[in-house]
Amino acid sequence: MAITLLSTMLLAFAFSISIAVAIGGSAMLGIAVFEPGKLILAPKEMFTAIDKFPLAAIPFFILAGNLMETGGISRRLVEFAKSLVGGLQGGLPMTCVLTCMIFAAVSGSSVATTFAIGSILIPALVKHGYPKNYAAALQATSAELGVIIPPSIPMILFGVSAEVSIGELFIAGFGPGLLIGGVLMVFVHLYCRWRGWGLQDGEGRLSPGRAAWNASWALLMPVIILGGIYGGIFTPTEASVVAVFYALTVGLFVHRELELKDLVPVFRKSVISSAVIMFIIANAGLFALLITRAGVPEAIGAWLTDVLKSPGWFLLGVNAALFVIGMFIETSAAIIVLAPILVPVARHFGVDPVHFGTIMVVNLALGMITPPFGVNLFAACTVAKISLDQIVKYLVPFVLVVLGCLMLITYVPGISLWLRDLVFAAPAVAPAIGPQ
Repeated sequence: MAITLLSTMLLAFAFSISIAVAIGGSAMLGIAVFEPGKLILAPKEMFTAIDKFPLAAIPFFILAGNLMETGGISRRLVEFAKSLVGGLQGGLPMTCVLTCMIFAAVSGSSVATTFAIGSILIPALVKHGYPKNYAAALQATSAELGVIIPPSIPMILFGVSAEVSIGELFIAGFGPGLLIGGVLMVFVHLYCRWRGWGLQDGEGRLSPGRAAWNASWALLMPVIILGGIYGGIFTPTEASVVAVFYALTVGLFVHRELELKDLVPVFRKSVISSAVIMFIIANAGLFALLITRAGVPEAIGAWLTDVLKSPGWFLLGVNAALFVIGMFIETSAAIIVLAPILVPVARHFGVDPVHFGTIMVVNLALGMITPPFGVNLFAACTVAKISLDQIVKYLVPFVLVVLGCLMLITYVPGISLWLRDLVFAAPAVAPAIGPQ
C-alpha cells in the first residue's frame, strides 16, 4: 500500500494537481485498492484529523491578521519600524524585515504577513527607487518570520502532530526568529550600501517617540497576546480569539479605519484561507494514518538509525530532505505527515523534540520562498504584479542567508532552547527506537 500511496501522490504532483487533492486522492485510492470495505471510514478519519482543539487557533490568527491589515494596525507598525531604522542607508528594506518581525508576533501566518505588510512596503520600496522584483523577494523572505516567531500556525501543527508542548515550541521560536531577522537586516543594509540604494530612505519618517505613540495600540497587541500565553492567563488557542477581539476593537473604535461594511470581505478572505489549510490537514491526516498502518515510520526510523550513525549526520540528512520536500509540498501538510515519523528518530539520537520542531519549522518555512510552490512568492508577486521568474534573481541571496541561519539553529541548540530552559524545566530525552 505504501508504494501505491507515495507513487500516486508524486504522480499527482507531477501533473500539478493541488496538494490537498493529491494527498487525499492517493489515500482514497490506496483504501479502494487494498481495503475497499473500509472506504467508508475515510470521512471519519478526515474529520478526526481536524477535530483537535489547538487547530481552532488557525482561523482566528488568520482573521486577526486580516483585521490588522484593514484596520490600520499594519500601517502604524510600518511607520514605527521606519522611525527606528529608516535613517540608515537601506533603512526601508530593514523596515520591511523589522515590521514583519513585529507583525509575526500576532498573525502566526506568513501569507497574511506578506499581504498585510507587502501591500504597504512594496509600493514604498518601488517609489524610493528599489527594483520591484527586489522588493517582492525581500517581502517574501521577511514574511517567512511569520511562521517562526510565535505564535506560529506551523508550530501549532507540529505540537499537535508530534505531541510536543505548543507553549515550549512558541518560546523556543524567539531565538531563531530574532537570529534570522537580525541577520537579514544586516545583510540588506550591507547589500544596499554595495548597490548604492536607499540614500533617501529617511525621507518622511516620524520621530521614534511620535511613531511609538501612534502605534501604541498596535505595539500593545503582541504584549497582550504573548504575555497572556506565557503568563498562564490563556492558552495559545484562546489567545487567537483575544487577538481577533483586540484587532476588531482597535480597528472599529480606536483607529476607526475599519468599518462594518469592511467586515464581510475580511471574513470571506479569512474563511477561504482557513478552509484551504483545514482541507489540507484533513487529507494529510488520512494519508498519515495509512502510512503509519503500513509501517513506513518504523521502517524509515530503522533505516535512518542504521545509515546515519550520529546526531550530526542525522540532522544534516533531515535538513537536506526537508529542504527538497519543502519545495514541492505545502508546509502544513509536510509537518502533519513527517513530524510523527521523524520525531521518534530524533529522540533516539538525543535531539530535544522542541529543538527538532524549530529546525523543522524553519527548514520548511524555506519552502515558502523557494520555487516552484513557494506560497510567499506567489503572494508577493501578486502584490507586486510581477511574474514568478522575475523574482528569482534577487531571491537566491536571501535563501542562502536563511540557510546559513538554519545551520546555526541546527547545530547550536542553545539558540532555540536557552529561553525555553529559563521558563520550563528541560525534559529528559530518552531513546524511543533502536536496540535495547
